[in-house]
Amino acid sequence: MLKNILLVALGGAVGSVCRYVISCFSHTSFPWGTFAVNILGSLLIGLLVGWTTKGVISDGIKLLLITGFCGGFTTFSTFTNESFGMLKAGDALLAALYVGASIVVGVLAVWLGLRFSA
Repeated sequence: MLKNILLVALGGAVGSVCRYVISCFSHTSFPWGTFAVNILGSLLIGLLVGWTTKGVISDGIKLLLITGFCGGFTTFSTFTNESFGMLKAGDALLAALYVGASIVVGVLAVWLGLRFSA
């Protein structure tokens, strides 16, 4: 258990630092750094999940890279992977509800947080 926690922590730390470094290159009104991180994270989690399914990646590497690195790099990659899993399972309505609700409720939660912190 401790080994697994350390693998996730190490991957998460590296992922977070990578996210920060990429975001430093975004100096415009559009958040290009966040956009790039979200797309790169989605591509990476797709590759890693695919390789995991084929048995190319061990459980330890899965924890290090998927749970740790991708989790620290961007939770958007997990969100898109879960959404795709629902689509792949033939549940387009549930996927649409998940995507729509996540965006709408997430934006609302930010607004509420800002209101409550004032």
